Order: sequence, then C-alpha cells, then structure tokens
Amino acid sequence: MQLSVIILNYNVRYFLELCVLSVESALKNIDSEIIVVDNNSQDGSCEMIKRHFPNVKLIQNNQNLGFPKGNNIGVAQAKGDYICILNPDTVVAEDTFEKVLAFAKSKNDLGIIGVKLIDGTGNFLPESKRGIPTPWVAFTKITGLYKLFPKSTLFNKYYAQHVSENQTGQVEILVGAFMFLKKDLYEAVGGFDENCFMYSDDIDLSYMVLQKGKSNYYFHETAVIHYKGESTSKDAVYMKRFQEAMEFFYKKHFQVSLFFSVFMKIGIVFFSLIKRIQGRTKTRIPLDNYLLISASETLAKIIASVVQKKVDFLDWEAEKEVNLQSNSIRNELQIILDNEYVSFKECIEILERYRNKGVIFRIIPKGANFIIGSDSPNDRGEIVKIK
Repeated sequence: MQLSVIILNYNVRYFLELCVLSVESALKNIDSEIIVVDNNSQDGSCEMIKRHFPNVKLIQNNQNLGFPKGNNIGVAQAKGDYICILNPDTVVAEDTFEKVLAFAKSKNDLGIIGVKLIDGTGNFLPESKRGIPTPWVAFTKITGLYKLFPKSTLFNKYYAQHVSENQTGQVEILVGAFMFLKKDLYEAVGGFDENCFMYSDDIDLSYMVLQKGKSNYYFHETAVIHYKGESTSKDAVYMKRFQEAMEFFYKKHFQVSLFFSVFMKIGIVFFSLIKRIQGRTKTRIPLDNYLLISASETLAKIIASVVQKKVDFLDWEAEKEVNLQSNSIRNELQIILDNEYVSFKECIEILERYRNKGVIFRIIPKGANFIIGSDSPNDRGEIVKIK
C-alpha cells in the first residue's frame, strides 16, 4: 500500500466529515487507506464515521490521549509506505496527495513534506513553514523582530521567510496539521514524543528528522484549507499546555542559562496571553448578501428560507467561473460553495482568489445537510443546518 492518512479527531464532528470527504476524493487513484483515531469525542463523531464512511478504519480511544499518543496509535496500524498526519479541520484538493507523492518520490533525502496551508478566508498561514525555535529565533518571534526585518537572515528564521509562500524549498520545521513522510522514518525517530501532550510535538518531530540527516520540505504546489480555530479553544488550559510544550522542547534539545529560562517563561506567558486574546470569539456582522455557487436553484431557495435573506444563484455547470469585480463586491458577501458541483480544488482556488476582498466563504459538503466554514483562524467555525 502506498499511503495511509491518519486523522486524529476530538469533538469536531462536522469538520471531520468535510475533511474525510475531501480525503476520499483525493485518494481515488492511490492504493491507500484512511485511519481516523478518535480521542473519546462526545459529539457523535464516531457514529458519523460509521454511518457515512464505512471503509474508513476507526479507532476509538476511551479517553483523550493527546495529539502525540493518538497519532502514534494510528500510525502503528498503518499499512502504507508513506503516512500523512492530517488535522480533522482541513480540506485537501482532489490532486493533493498525487502531487505530494510524486514530489516525495523525487527526493533521496526525504524527511517530512508540508504544504501550503490557508485559513477559511483564503489567507496563507505562515506556520506552514518554520525554522528551529532556538532561543534566538524564539526571541525574534516574541519581540516581533521577524516582522521588522523579513529579509534579514538574522531575524527571519521563525517563519522560514527565506522561502516564499509560493516557492518550494527546504525548511526546518513543519506543522502537525499536514505532515507527509515515510512510515519507516516516523518509526525510526520514535514517532511523536508522548511526553508532550500537544503544541510542540510537530516541532520536536521535525527536529528529530533533521537529526537523522534528512531534509524537510515546504511544497507550495497544492493548497490545503486549515480552519485551525477548530483544533483547540484558546482558554486557560491552552495557555498552560502551550507553556508546558515550549518548556518541554527547550529542556529536551537545548541547554540554556537561568537568565534565558526566566526570560523565555515571561515571553511564553505573554505569547500565550496574546493567543488567548486572539482566540476570543468576535461579534458576527449580520449578513445581507449571499451567493450560492451550485447547479441547483432549488437549493438557493432552501438556504434563503433558513437564513431569511435573499440568496443569489450562480449556475456552476453553465458558467464554471466566478467573476466578481472588486468594486462590485458588496460588504460582507458570503459565497456558499456547493461541493456537489464545485470540486474541493475549485473551492480552494476561489478562496485564494477572493481573499481580503470583503468575501467570506462557506462549503456545503457533498451529500451533507449543513453549511460549514470559518471567518478567522482564531475563532471557532460556524455550522448551519439547511435540510
């Protein structure tokens, strides 16, 4: 078998359905399997997988074992030569895995491959590629120096700014939302370190792979949506675990002075507070403008009855193109993409094309009875039932 995709889920039932649907579409031409590991979700996630995706291998844990252990359990049962660690709040394009597989096979020194991640508004997520957070690199991140000197090799390492978002190249650290590598390499480094509950596990795995003499790559030729805010809420528990995670990584890999340890602890607390503030739910602006991209005008009427607003309709089968002039986009237009007719790759392309243009996006997964999406990488997403 070529590829095993491991998806660790915890209480994101609707995003998981969207994710698995997109992964199934992307694996049609690949000898592969999907393994969903559930960390004791209480939202009907497991029942949904059993009902809608009977071919998916489901592993049900009786408690939340954390990100490292949950993924290690999934990888242990994987049969693929390659594995992909994938977050449940992601959407892949139909050709994502074919492209990544071809790239992987072209490299003799292959470590981990990461891809271009975008949030639910179509904006690039800079953590798609990072540098090793040495004490100095962490200092440039916490102080914001990387923003002031983005082209300086002295300051720009945290987000690996030597490689642009639209350029494939070697980087040091990749994010756990999408990590593609050979299974035997994963096993050779011991997988994710289970002493870390979450948050620095991907940094640690990337670093251990580098220590094996392998090269990690950021691959820009496919984009993947990562809603991100669904992975965890930014509460007091988040702050505690984020601090513990960074302390874990430094203690494991670096020797630092007492002064720097104190400085880093202050910085971590500050950084955690910023994350928590960013994660607070923002007040939603009431929408008046909706555009359904589909081939079902009846669906537009159904949605209109649910949102109690007029819903414009674009017949995708007839037009196959969205042409919105920037000056004609009404404030806070919501584009609803019907995956019954609009492919996941087309959905991703539309998000990227109209990012930062006063548009917010939602997707109706094929065969589903809900609209789903997110307006910020820091907020929880939105699910609206329509049928």
